[in-house]
Amino acid sequence: MSSPKVIVQIAIAGARIFGRAFAAAGRQAIQNAKYRPPGAGGADVAGVGNATSGSLTDRLTREHRMTADEARLILNVKKEDPIEKIVQNYEHLFKQNSPPEKPPKPAQGKTTVPTQSHYLQSKVVRAKERLEAELKADLAEEAAPPPSADSSNTTPPPPSS
Repeated sequence: MSSPKVIVQIAIAGARIFGRAFAAAGRQAIQNAKYRPPGAGGADVAGVGNATSGSLTDRLTREHRMTADEARLILNVKKEDPIEKIVQNYEHLFKQNSPPEKPPKPAQGKTTVPTQSHYLQSKVVRAKERLEAELKADLAEEAAPPPSADSSNTTPPPPSS
């Protein structure tokens, strides 16, 4: 056999193997894209998709796209903490993730790493909004008078004949 013929045969065999591997990888990628295991995290990590009842808490969770527990974790507060603690933590985290007022000029040859994060800042804002909405809903619930259970003042139905 001549050497050019052998080189061509090796190249063809290599291309065939590579083509089969590429096709198999494509089929596997399609299967992976279609498969979604039950209970997988995905885009619904906060449990927003599970908020399907008509309760006020579920409505707030869907509206703010964040559970109250997640908001408390972001702001580092407990359920029983007062609103002042929530606002204090919010202001601190918001300021820490804001861009500096006037960025200092870096020394020649040195680059500074930005310490602010718009994403984290927006999460902090959403967490504060979620907890404020929860507190407002609780206050509105407390202010509303409970339904009257006293049935002695109601008139009885007329007798049927």
